[in-house]
Amino acid sequence: MFYVYILYSHRLDIYYMGSTGNLEDRIKKHNSGRSIYTKRGIPWEIVYAKDFSTKSEAYQAELYIKSQKSRKYIENLIAGD
Repeated sequence: MFYVYILYSHRLDIYYMGSTGNLEDRIKKHNSGRSIYTKRGIPWEIVYAKDFSTKSEAYQAELYIKSQKSRKYIENLIAGD
């Protein structure tokens, strides 16, 4: 299984999107400060995750979400709209 995920930092009031083959391990890495891009936002909360059968599908979904460049789109996705 591969996943696209969205994290939220209450501290910075921002979302972070990514894709991975091991969701639990990836979240731990973000919250341990081992990722340069997410270190400042610790603690991160997972607010959305969707599974895919291939790495390519998960990555394409990540790129699509990022291409929307819209907080409203992300919040609607999280809400299930």
